[in-house]
Amino acid sequence: MEKRNNRFLWEFDRSFGLTLCGVDEAGRGPLAGPVFAACAILRPGVKIPDLDDSKKLTEKRREAVFEEILGERKAWFGIGTASPEEIDRLNILRATFLAMNRAYERMLAGDGVPEEYQPRLALVDGNRDPGLPLPTQTVVKGDGKSAAIAAASVLAKVSRDRYMLELDREYPQYQLAKHKGYPTKLHYELIEKYGVSPIHRRSFLRKLAKDGEE
Repeated sequence: MEKRNNRFLWEFDRSFGLTLCGVDEAGRGPLAGPVFAACAILRPGVKIPDLDDSKKLTEKRREAVFEEILGERKAWFGIGTASPEEIDRLNILRATFLAMNRAYERMLAGDGVPEEYQPRLALVDGNRDPGLPLPTQTVVKGDGKSAAIAAASVLAKVSRDRYMLELDREYPQYQLAKHKGYPTKLHYELIEKYGVSPIHRRSFLRKLAKDGEE
C-alpha cells in the first residue's frame, strides 16, 4: 500500500493532465565535486511505494528506490553534471542550469522516449527556471510535492554520492566518503592540511585557494 504522502506526489503530477518530466539537482552546496542533475519521466502506471524527497529517505532507502527505478525501468531519465571548473567559471547557479539541460538532453537521447511520452512540461524543483527547451513550471520544495521531481531528486543524489565515493578512492586524504564534499569541519581541516585539489571548487574556497598559491 502506498504511503499517504506518496499518493499525493502522484496526484500532484496527474493534476496537470499531460506528460511531464521532473528535474532536480544534487550537490549545489559542497566544496568539492561536480553538481549533478537528473531529469525523469515516470512510465505510465508505475508505482514506487517508497518514493519521496531524497532528503527524507535514509541512504539505504534512497539506494533501494534508485535500484528500483533502474532495475525495473520505471522511468526514462538522464543524468547531467557540471564540473568544478564549470562551476568556477559560470557560478553555481548557471552551472546547475547547465547540468539540468544536460540531464534533459541525455534523457531524450539515452533511452528512446516514445513520441507519445515526450514531455510537454518540465517541473523543476525550486524557484528558478533553468531554460529548458520546453514549457517549465518551477515548484518550491517540489521534491516533496511531485513524484517526477522526487524521482529526479533520488536519481541525482544517489548518482552524486556514488561518484563522490569514486573520488574518495582517488583522493583518500580528503575522506570524501564521510562528508561527500560538503563543508564540514573535517573537510575544511583536511583542505587546510592537504591544500585545494583539482576536484575542489576554487570559487567556494577563494581564501584557501589563494593561500595555496603563495
